[in-house]
Amino acid sequence: MGSRQPGRAVQGPRCDHLSPAGCQRHRMTLFDGIYPFYPQQRKVFVFDVSTIIVIVVFLTFTCSFLLIIPGIRGRARIYWTLRVLLSLIMGVVIVVVQFTGDWETGWVKANTSYKSFSRALVNVDIGLHVGLAGVNVTLRGNPVNQVNETIDYNEHFAWSFNADYDQSYSEGLERGLPSPILYVAEKFTTQSPCSMHRQYRISSHYASATLWVAFCTWLISNILFSMPVLVYGGYMLLVTGAFMIFSLLSFSTVKNSLMCPIQFGTTILRTGYGGSFWLMLVIGLLCFVAGITVVALHYFNLDLLKTFFDLHEDKAEEYQEMTEVYVNPHFVNKGLSPSQLSKLNSKGI
Repeated sequence: MGSRQPGRAVQGPRCDHLSPAGCQRHRMTLFDGIYPFYPQQRKVFVFDVSTIIVIVVFLTFTCSFLLIIPGIRGRARIYWTLRVLLSLIMGVVIVVVQFTGDWETGWVKANTSYKSFSRALVNVDIGLHVGLAGVNVTLRGNPVNQVNETIDYNEHFAWSFNADYDQSYSEGLERGLPSPILYVAEKFTTQSPCSMHRQYRISSHYASATLWVAFCTWLISNILFSMPVLVYGGYMLLVTGAFMIFSLLSFSTVKNSLMCPIQFGTTILRTGYGGSFWLMLVIGLLCFVAGITVVALHYFNLDLLKTFFDLHEDKAEEYQEMTEVYVNPHFVNKGLSPSQLSKLNSKGI
């Protein structure tokens, strides 16, 4: 407890513009009207920490490799940069999409109730974002400030192996989340008759497992390219692309089953494949193209393939260094005749 100085009174926050009851409540809050002993409103989701960590790690590798570029001579610098950047892009996409939440997304604008046991209606945008690790439900007001509150939520409900989706939903009920968020999240609970939790959870787990296998095959392909065993590295790129496509097929099986409608009045929240799904498709096709190109060049134009991987030029330079040896006449024995000296230069000794 702090001591007060004699002759001075401790003054609380001024609330001359409020009623006596409002003034008493205002004195219990902090500087901006926040009650210190009550749970605060969840902040809007911006970035996933795991995604940021993966991107930072791969950016560190990229910067490290780019520092080596000035020491590479000639056209090999362009080929080397292209190989490294393409490989890192494949690797970072395979890992990052494990943590993103936009494999399947959907938005709807609706006038709906905001809280339970309340007749107040709000105009909001409701978003559903499905990822491999769980589902995010977004609620954003139009405008943001309505019914004396700031309506800007993004709640995550996880269904990964070490998470309990029903427990996350129960915690949301205890926190008193808005009714639209709880309504959408309830569709994915294990007790819901829609069975959406089982469908999405199983398909997401299989998709995640195949992506980790694709990451392992991507590492093996880089090892084979560096040995160098080029044709087998191309084969492993084909295997990497195949597992990436398998993950997409696994996730897309959800669309083949009947889904419960997520309806707000007369409007229905419909979902479609999101950015992570299409990005995986592009990178998977890129792996196929790269793998087929390497295998085809191995059988039809091996010299061009070795030039791209900086192998043909190394051998040529090594042969040139071994054969082109010049003799300095100042260090040659003076007893040698000019004819013998010319023979030495012609033989490259």
